Amino acid sequence: MLPATNCRVSGVIPFHMANPRKPTTSSWFTNFANGNAAAVGSPAAFIFAVSTIIAWLITGPLFHYSDAWQLVVNSWTNVMTFLVVFLIQNSQNRDSRAINLKLDELIRSTERAHNEMIDIERLSDKELESLAKRYERIRQEWDERRTGRDQQHS
Repeated sequence: MLPATNCRVSGVIPFHMANPRKPTTSSWFTNFANGNAAAVGSPAAFIFAVSTIIAWLITGPLFHYSDAWQLVVNSWTNVMTFLVVFLIQNSQNRDSRAINLKLDELIRSTERAHNEMIDIERLSDKELESLAKRYERIRQEWDERRTGRDQQHS
């Protein structure tokens, strides 16, 4: 453990978090999802997908545009889409969690920030809506003060 620096909360930072660039051990699924999400989002994967569709279209006359010919591409695309949705969702969940943790750290370490904003992603929709209305009122009050200052300077 290392002493926490530049934060209002005294305590320690777990050693494995002190160097976030150091590789950590992840679950097999996390490693699998990360690798495949990167591969699926690559230009090579797009080229492969387009090439597959072109090859499928070219083979249409050979198979007389039969039901089996259509079933091949429909089945292939359905299976791939089904699997890729889970990979993308896994990556998106991890990215969202990391961003929220970074924002929580910024809130926690900023002197004038409101600490009640930490972990607001866990609030209910009704609580989030109430919070959004509160900040909308703050923005409106700021607009009114700014408009008043602008009119005084004109």
